[in-house]
Amino acid sequence: MSDTAATLTQDRQKLEMAALSAPAVVLTVAMIAFPVVYTIWLGFQTFSSTGKQSFAGLANYSKLISDYEFWHGLWITIALFVLSLVLQLVFGVWLALVLHAKRLPGIVRSLFISPFMMPPVVAGMMWLVILDPSLGAANYILQSFGLPPSDWLASPTWVIPTVALIDSWQWTPYVALIVLGGLQSLPPSVYEAAQIDGASPFRTFQRITLPLLLPTIVTAAILRSVDLLRFFDIIYITTQGGPGNASNTLNIYGFRVGFEFFNIGYASALMLTLTAIVFGAVLAFNRLRGAVAW
Repeated sequence: MSDTAATLTQDRQKLEMAALSAPAVVLTVAMIAFPVVYTIWLGFQTFSSTGKQSFAGLANYSKLISDYEFWHGLWITIALFVLSLVLQLVFGVWLALVLHAKRLPGIVRSLFISPFMMPPVVAGMMWLVILDPSLGAANYILQSFGLPPSDWLASPTWVIPTVALIDSWQWTPYVALIVLGGLQSLPPSVYEAAQIDGASPFRTFQRITLPLLLPTIVTAAILRSVDLLRFFDIIYITTQGGPGNASNTLNIYGFRVGFEFFNIGYASALMLTLTAIVFGAVLAFNRLRGAVAW
């Protein structure tokens, strides 16, 4: 009888906890589901210049196939994603190794990781001033070394690398923080065995640290991929998709279509396509993480 009473008590407690948490769960699901469902519905609608709405079927999605700006925006999005992710992973791992190896004061560590805590608006405005072709500090430094000045954000050739560098400056410390947590969880016995065997620091990193860190690095890549594929704030503040359409990512293009040209149906189709790309990238990285897990 006592076991039965204990089981009933546990079941009652579970039901009470479920009842208490149900309103929060329902509200959270509704807040996520409603915008998604509404956007899907808008993707099948068309809007006239007078605001009249009508059902368009798959017309918005078929339009994507022949839309040059869509394919251009997709290419810019992928190029910026790959370049930024590579820079952030490489320098993030390096910064994590530096922070892990050197016992730096807390204030120094805080300075290293402070950029990603800065609001993107502030970071964008700051770099807009630094990279100003006429008065910015970046060209002043180049000229002080005898190098020619650059147009930076005003150059179709350099705008994507420049935006990637700005984003990498801000978010590399975030990657480093994730990797640093992975470094601190590695088993010390492996390093003791490598030291006894006389392995060099580079060989230790190559054969031990990097393979053991791969799941953590892929996790950092997943978290950054979600942000990089829907990259908007820094680009809008610094270039607004320019010069011309040189930095016109899918996010910027969708924003313009929806809020400048008021084609809400086509903008919804663009954003849903971008959402599918984000999900695809996350699933691919999740599969990779399962393959490198130890």
